[in-house]
Amino acid sequence: MTTDTKTALLDSAEHASRARGFDGFSYADLAEAVGIRKASIHYHFPTKAALSAALMDRYHACLERTCAQIDSRHETAAGRLKALIDFYRDALNGGKTLCLCVSFIASRESLSDDVKAKISAFRKMMIDWIRDVYVLGSADKTIAGITDPAQEARATLALLEGAHLAARSDETIEVFDEAVQTLLSRCRP
Repeated sequence: MTTDTKTALLDSAEHASRARGFDGFSYADLAEAVGIRKASIHYHFPTKAALSAALMDRYHACLERTCAQIDSRHETAAGRLKALIDFYRDALNGGKTLCLCVSFIASRESLSDDVKAKISAFRKMMIDWIRDVYVLGSADKTIAGITDPAQEARATLALLEGAHLAARSDETIEVFDEAVQTLLSRCRP
């Protein structure tokens, strides 16, 4: 039961963070959503800082697996970039939610230094993976106009994160779709 309760708390906290921001929910909200007493949450996560650290650890591991799956399913750089864009698009839930990292970044001042470091590590992992996609794109010629894979990786992550915020602001997926058109137009079959 402990693992199931802990997972349910993480799932509920992630959904709340992605929909309302990290500051937009309390332990009372989680207790109600999971069906336990508020005091029981402290057994699993003594503080909200501990909860946010666990959420970032889980999200980081999830995205590492997602990137590995993308690598195994798509041989070309263009296929990998499109799959990443699709992942970010799906995370928007039609403009109703943000990816967890973007949501946490918006609440940066409320986060512990440990969680801020975890966000930086997550973003570095993503930038490194995207850079590798652009390096492959230079070799397989499926992404046009690559000049500096590292710089383009940072710009791509910033574009995806910014497109998330803009789409969430308007609560419409079309804003995201319009923002990523420049990336998609560089992809070759």
